[in-house]
Amino acid sequence: MIDIPDALIATQSTYNGEAGRAFVAALPGMAADFLERWGLRPDGGSLHGVCALVLPVVRVADGRRAALKLQPVDEETVGEPVALRVWGEASAGAVELLEHDAATGTMLLERLDGERALSGVADAREAVRVVAELLAGLTAVPVPQGCGLRGLGDVAARMVGAAPGVAGALADEGERRLVLDCAAAVREVAGEPGDRLLHWDLHFGNVLAGRGARWVAIDPKPLAGDPGFELLPALADRFDAADVVWRFDLLTGVLGLDRGRARAWTLGRVLQNACWDTEEGGRRLVPEHAEVARRLLGRG
Repeated sequence: MIDIPDALIATQSTYNGEAGRAFVAALPGMAADFLERWGLRPDGGSLHGVCALVLPVVRVADGRRAALKLQPVDEETVGEPVALRVWGEASAGAVELLEHDAATGTMLLERLDGERALSGVADAREAVRVVAELLAGLTAVPVPQGCGLRGLGDVAARMVGAAPGVAGALADEGERRLVLDCAAAVREVAGEPGDRLLHWDLHFGNVLAGRGARWVAIDPKPLAGDPGFELLPALADRFDAADVVWRFDLLTGVLGLDRGRARAWTLGRVLQNACWDTEEGGRRLVPEHAEVARRLLGRG
């Protein structure tokens, strides 16, 4: 029997409605199918994220410990195996993809230490350094031609177009001006959205310990674009307002980014989160994101 965590059932129902409930109902059969198809045996209790069920397994043929990841195929997940395969070929620092089924989105991944995330490192500055080094490897890889990944150009156009409405939905006048300033910054760089392979969600919790004391990036939401769009999670995680500029300087230095473009794309990430939050009825910016924007605009 496959244990399906109640939290996964709840999030699938909340975010995906009937389709999410159908996915959950199909999980036991899907898991059994892939355990047999790929010659796996269970090796521990079920784990989960917001959308995926992850089963620790062992590959019977060679005894290799792995993780079976079952998730719906949608715009958030369809590019994950594409990115992992490309990053794997480049040894860029992402979790290794061992098997993939395109029809269901099911993946067999290398097993990492789920008890040792970067979020548990006591020194936040050291955690930022780890993220910087991982991003340098990941974003050095260009997006493969014809892979069909989403592009930052389209994302930027949508959020700039939405900015006046987002600003109007906010309760605070200062935050309304901040959103419009973020949109103005994005307009300056939107004509050159970039062609690097982006993770799009590299916060401390999406970095786990692997073999050989190495840190490994997991759970990408791949996007083709400018590496400057990757920086906000590392600026806001374990937030310290006094460290924003230090973190920004470290990240742009390790990644070799132009600071002006990176600033604009980071402000774009603040705008993107504001778009998402106001769509769900929010009336204020995330405080950490607002402060990052102020500091990068020289208002802190």
